[in-house]
Amino acid sequence: MDPQAEGVTPEIPSLSGRMRGSNQSGLRAHNERTVLSLIRQHGELAKAEIARRTGLSAQTASVIMRALEAEELVLRDKPRRGRVGQPSIPMRLNPSGAFTFGLKIGRRSVELVLMDFLGVVRARERLTYAYPDVDLVLDFVRAAQPRVASAIEARLRLRIVGLGVAMPYEMWSWAEEIGAPAERMDAWRRIDIVAELVAITGLPVNLANDATAACAAETVFGTTTSLDYVYFFVGAFVGGGIVMGGDLVTGRTGNAGALGSMPVPRAAREGVAGVRLDGFEQLINFASIHVLEKMIAAEGGDPLVLWKDAGAWDELGAVLDHWLGIAARGLAYAIVSASAVYDFECAVIDGGFPENVRARLVEATQRAMVRLRRQGLTPLDIRAGTMGAGAREIGSASLPFFARFLLDHRGLSAEAA
Repeated sequence: MDPQAEGVTPEIPSLSGRMRGSNQSGLRAHNERTVLSLIRQHGELAKAEIARRTGLSAQTASVIMRALEAEELVLRDKPRRGRVGQPSIPMRLNPSGAFTFGLKIGRRSVELVLMDFLGVVRARERLTYAYPDVDLVLDFVRAAQPRVASAIEARLRLRIVGLGVAMPYEMWSWAEEIGAPAERMDAWRRIDIVAELVAITGLPVNLANDATAACAAETVFGTTTSLDYVYFFVGAFVGGGIVMGGDLVTGRTGNAGALGSMPVPRAAREGVAGVRLDGFEQLINFASIHVLEKMIAAEGGDPLVLWKDAGAWDELGAVLDHWLGIAARGLAYAIVSASAVYDFECAVIDGGFPENVRARLVEATQRAMVRLRRQGLTPLDIRAGTMGAGAREIGSASLPFFARFLLDHRGLSAEAA
């Protein structure tokens, strides 16, 4: 096919070659994805504007729009009159055109959400636990799925197109850090979680790393405007992602942005809960909530209260202050290291904590950055994320949409089953 043929999408160059079909049905599928992606990106677009942005002929754009409208994936907005010619009719995504489930399997909790085509969560259920037991998680999904689905009318439930899953890779390798029985955690090594979830839900399943999914949510649904940023999600263990040119970069093996493994120098005053005081340690042992859990336990408190009651964070006092200093210093070192590899415009910090804690962590990281040597590096901002604690669930729920309807410039939509 001629690379200049109708259907090339100049605004999404990273996919214009890879996604274009080799036959008419493939081309039509690509063109429909292009149109839906542009409408999602801009909120609403008229047919003439769609044709201009995609390079499609007016006739082809009309055919596509009629097909998408017939499938109830898009809705007509009120006509808008210009100075000359016929009034334009903007088209927008139908919130109820499609739905997905998003499942976040974490080290301290599991959550299932139902999300509509605009990225709005319609319903959710959550279970907190001491550690992620395989049987407990699967039983939760069996029980929660019908309850969460009942948030929409029965006729709309037929439009639930898939289940996206966000979970840490190699879950079994963190048994010691979270105080879980090794034999129970080892069950994650043996189970085919995708096959189990397909059998339970009867839906196609897409799987992604939890921090990568959170970064995807920020990229697709968040309000961060930068096209180049390094992203940190502070959960039970810190992770992250890399965004370049507006696209989430997953890397050769899908492990790009494994920021929790970045080395950070230790300091004597940060020796808590058995962390050694010389040399280097990974970022997960500084900017992770599991470090705060150990500090709380060392003072005789219940660390699991952090996952059960958001208000508990306000009662932590000095122990939270101490942890914020440790986490901020670790994040500052990691940001400097990342900016030495690529000239990011900003670093984005989000996590599984209340907004006021996030704001304090961002401010503390900014102060810690000032004390580090950064000669030869391009200055970058440090900003708060915009998705909050639900970023991983929203990111997971977006996976089936990109697998079926949209151009996936994040590289996440390969269907697992």
